[in-house]
Amino acid sequence: MKNIKFALWGLVLSLVGLWFLADTLLPKPLTYFTFRNVFVQFTGTLAMGTMSAAMILSVRPKWLEPRLSGLDKMYRLHKWLGVTGLVIAINHWWWAQGTKWMVGWGWLPRPQRGQGGPQSLGLIEGWFRSQRRFAESLADWVFYAAVVLMVLALVKWFPYHLFQKTHKLLAAGYLVLVFHGVVLIKFSYWAQPIGWLMALLMLGGTVSAVLVLLNRVGASRKTRGIVESLIYYPDLRTLQTSIKLQNGWRGHAAGQFAFVTSDKKEGAHPYTIASAWDTTERRLAFIIKALGDNTSKLRQSLKVGDSVIVEGPYGCFNFQDDKKHQIWVGGGIGITPFIARMKHLAQTPEQQEIDLFYTTADFSREFIDKLAADAQAAGVRLHVLVDSKDGLLNADRIRAAVPKWQSSSIWFSGPMPFRDALRDGFVKSGLASSDFHQELFEMR
Repeated sequence: MKNIKFALWGLVLSLVGLWFLADTLLPKPLTYFTFRNVFVQFTGTLAMGTMSAAMILSVRPKWLEPRLSGLDKMYRLHKWLGVTGLVIAINHWWWAQGTKWMVGWGWLPRPQRGQGGPQSLGLIEGWFRSQRRFAESLADWVFYAAVVLMVLALVKWFPYHLFQKTHKLLAAGYLVLVFHGVVLIKFSYWAQPIGWLMALLMLGGTVSAVLVLLNRVGASRKTRGIVESLIYYPDLRTLQTSIKLQNGWRGHAAGQFAFVTSDKKEGAHPYTIASAWDTTERRLAFIIKALGDNTSKLRQSLKVGDSVIVEGPYGCFNFQDDKKHQIWVGGGIGITPFIARMKHLAQTPEQQEIDLFYTTADFSREFIDKLAADAQAAGVRLHVLVDSKDGLLNADRIRAAVPKWQSSSIWFSGPMPFRDALRDGFVKSGLASSDFHQELFEMR
């Protein structure tokens, strides 16, 4: 979390600092209209900068994963950047468009325009000036559409497959906004650091938008596979899927996830990998709980022999630290990365003590027996708690069961409210926040 907060504030403060090297919010003379002109430039620069960074993150750049602690954290940053850009863009729009309305309503005097025009300027600057009206009118309509699309992206009940389709439209809108930004940004900025940074961000955002529109996101990391087996656990409403991959998969570490496409209309969905990698067998396992429209239909729609596309792997939830003891906590379907890690440890033992707490509202004897067998093979101490019988798991119960918790690291995967309560309970008791590792498994 610290990495993405640092990245967000680092970008915003860099844009602000470089902008102030190029301009000021206290022009002379200081009037409503002179302030409006520089404030529109200021907010436009910040909005385009943050939206460009969000656009770059949307193509899942692999080289950024270790720097931002995994794709799950990158998508959280993508969301924050999008929200930040939206809020700033609304301010930009109001000062630009609202001022025109207030002049038209007679609330403000009509400003006097300076003399001169494109003919008195350089060739490039003159062309930019000649495109201003077109760029403004085009961006207005795109702005309204972008606000609607971004709000829909934040609404959880909006179906995932529709979210994917509508969110893709933002890439086309972004390209229009790049044209708007290039034309309307103050021409003198291009010769200064703020202009260089904006050019770099908008170039990266433009390339990313084109990749999105051409369906080329993650293209080099996609591998075809065949569904080999399906096991359904009715008490858990969970489907375990085994997929045989063709050549092309580069292997994965326990704790990582992949995007799986079984229906082109539905699109790719992210699932944590629940198996260790074996180059001789080339199989992946996914354990998928019926939590939404698509996952609820998988039991009926997915058949043995179906062809799927797997993209990945992604994520940095890799269990790597220098602690001699680890505490794992899996809530519900959050148990999947720990299953993969146990299967890896059964093949390649390591010198670590591990306590695994699996807490669930649902109970399946068949699933628990398999989990216990995996834990025994990996040398992991398993603690199973069923909510209705054992009560809710909390930090106090874990500390009581694991006396050496202060010298341990905690690896958590599960619901957000549970994660937040557990992390707060341990940090308040003295655990370093850097020793609490978590997934932010939300792709929107």
